[in-house]
Amino acid sequence: MVGIVIISHSQSLAKSVVEYTGMMAAGAKVAAAGGTRDGSFGTSFEKICQAVDEVDSGDGVILLMDLGSAVMTAEMVVEELGADRVAMSGCPLVEGAVVATIDALGGMSRDEILDALAKVGETPKF
Repeated sequence: MVGIVIISHSQSLAKSVVEYTGMMAAGAKVAAAGGTRDGSFGTSFEKICQAVDEVDSGDGVILLMDLGSAVMTAEMVVEELGADRVAMSGCPLVEGAVVATIDALGGMSRDEILDALAKVGETPKF
């Protein structure tokens, strides 16, 4: 199953998104990587790598992030761990997390999920 890592500047926001996806896709491999090591606002390369290790079952991992330095830190993780193992999506965080975890639980491949995530931002809310 494809793993999903939620990256945010806020530890509580990342955990809340993981909790929310759990209501939609219980059993999906999803982990939070929010905030810095000391719990303050920011991003942590180490926390993201640890979260990747938690959810990686060999089918690949998708990183979903909020903005700014979360994107830059995620790019460093992809460089370090390799694009064959880890990929990023620029989709909206919450909507993308729901789509990604449901699709992963349904058995879609990493590339199929990334294709679906590319369309998430185009869906009107009303």
